[in-house]
Amino acid sequence: MACRIIMFYRYYVPHLLLRHQNIRILKPKLSFRISRASSYHYYHNLNHTDTHTNFPIKPKLSSFITDSEIQAEFSHHDPGVARINNGSFGCSPASVISELQQWQLKWLRQPDYFLFNELHKGILKSRNTVKELINAQDVDEISIVDNATTAVAIVLQQMQWAFSEGKFKKGDAVIILQCAYGAVKNSIKAYFSCAGGYVIEVPFQFPVNYSEEIISEFRMALVKEKASGRRVRLAMIDHVTSMPYVVLPVKKLVKVCREEGVDLVFIDGAHGVGCVDVDMQEIGADFYTSNLHKWFFSPASVAFLYCRKSVTHLELHHLMVSHDYGGWLLKVVG
Repeated sequence: MACRIIMFYRYYVPHLLLRHQNIRILKPKLSFRISRASSYHYYHNLNHTDTHTNFPIKPKLSSFITDSEIQAEFSHHDPGVARINNGSFGCSPASVISELQQWQLKWLRQPDYFLFNELHKGILKSRNTVKELINAQDVDEISIVDNATTAVAIVLQQMQWAFSEGKFKKGDAVIILQCAYGAVKNSIKAYFSCAGGYVIEVPFQFPVNYSEEIISEFRMALVKEKASGRRVRLAMIDHVTSMPYVVLPVKKLVKVCREEGVDLVFIDGAHGVGCVDVDMQEIGADFYTSNLHKWFFSPASVAFLYCRKSVTHLELHHLMVSHDYGGWLLKVVG
């Protein structure tokens, strides 16, 4: 039970997911509510494809929601701008924003009561929602964090400590793909490289004809470093790349990591939830993070960090240290 996450939350952040107890993207005569029990199955079904086009088969929007209902939910948007950069800031419907404001007011009415009597209940509800959404094994594998970049830094911070404590040696490596997100590369530089770690960056150029090209390049890089005697402590792999937009074969890449002796695998799914099927039982990574304000209609900013229960030798702490460091915000995830 040594794998721990100690989280510092802004008072309102843990509740941004609460509406998702009953949220789904689609519903007849929609008010952005549907049974949470069906949410996993919906995203699972999005993974089914048309054999002729290889595109996901999705229900027709017209059978679930009218144009006027969509316009009402996003009437707060500037009508003179076509917003196509949803990946940066998300797109919260009016009903979700209204719910967020109610939670903020609930806290402001009596902050002490809210903090000591309602905060943890809300956190647990949110974590259970994410657990069902991504088919995690246990709710204790899920923590709510500010955003995906924060989740990455939480894990890399632990790696930095491992160097300083002598658990890692100078030259131990992290492997990333050339297309890794810029903020993730900077976090690796700040926490891993500065502590004495070595970065393996696997080059390849888009477009690629087959996913096997990516898998082959990735494996060759691991084989080469292993032959030189270098130990790869962490693989950081995008699920959906930011620029260009490409869905990577993460399940197969995780398998390669296991076969080639990589210690831990972190999937950066910042754009995962809401775009692709996310099933932790199938993916098999040690860590996974995804923003929920990008493609899942949550207000900015909120994300989750998944830490596989079998990873029992790590202590993960939020970057923000406050009064309760090591105390009642501790989340046992292993």
